[in-house]
Amino acid sequence: MSDTPILGMPYIMPNQDQKHVTHNEALDILDKVVQASVAFVGNTPPGSNAAGDRFIVGSSPTGAWTGHAGDLATWDGTAWVFLMPKEGWLVYDRDTETLLVKRFSGWEDATAATPSASLIAARSPNGAEVQFHILEEELTGLSGATVDSSINIPSGAIVFNVSERVTTSITGATSFSVGIAGEASKFGGSLGVSAGSTNMGVIGPTGFYSPTPIRLTAAGGNFTGGAVRIAIHYYLPKVPQS
Repeated sequence: MSDTPILGMPYIMPNQDQKHVTHNEALDILDKVVQASVAFVGNTPPGSNAAGDRFIVGSSPTGAWTGHAGDLATWDGTAWVFLMPKEGWLVYDRDTETLLVKRFSGWEDATAATPSASLIAARSPNGAEVQFHILEEELTGLSGATVDSSINIPSGAIVFNVSERVTTSITGATSFSVGIAGEASKFGGSLGVSAGSTNMGVIGPTGFYSPTPIRLTAAGGNFTGGAVRIAIHYYLPKVPQS
C-alpha cells in the first residue's frame, strides 16, 4: 500500500530518494482537510483566488470544476486541486455560516434535524457499496390542498415504499393520499385521517433520477390541521471510489 486509506496521503517508502517531496505532499493534503472551511458552495470557479482558498463544488459544475461535483476544491496558487470527500466529513461554509456534513445524498446542513437510518449491506474493495436507507420527517400543521415534504427521495435511489402514520388527527380533509407531484396516490390513497392510522405504501422497486419530495394530497376538503410522519424506504448504490 503506497497511500493512506482515508485521505490518500503518500507513505514514505524504505530507501526512497527525495523523501521530503512525499512528506510535503502529505502535509498539503492535511492542510486542505483539517479544520476545513470554504468560501462558498457553487458551480463556477471564482476568477481571482489566493493560495489555499477552498470551495465545495456544486451539483452542476462548469469550467475548471467540470466533473468534480461535490468535491472539495482548493486553489494551490497555480491550479485547482480536488479532494473527493467521504461520508461524515464536516466543512464550515463561511458564506452561509453553516456547518455542512457530507452524506450519501450530498452536502447537507449538519444541524438539520432529519432522522435517518442507513445500512451498508456490501462494499467492494474499491468502495462501491450497496446501501439501504430510511429517511423520516413529521409534517405538522397541515394546511391547504397539498403539502410537500422537505426531505427528498435522493437522485439515483430505488424506492420500495413510503410508509406513513397520522400522529395528530387531520382536520379539514376526510381522507388523503401520499405520492409525488403528478402521481398523488403513488404510495396510497383514501387514507384514514384519525390519529394512529397507518399505511405501508408498498410499490414495485422504482428508480428516481432527480431529488423528489413526497406530497400529501387532501380529499373531501383542504387540510386545516394535523400531522403525519412519513418514512421513505429506499436502496441507493454508491459507485467505486477508485
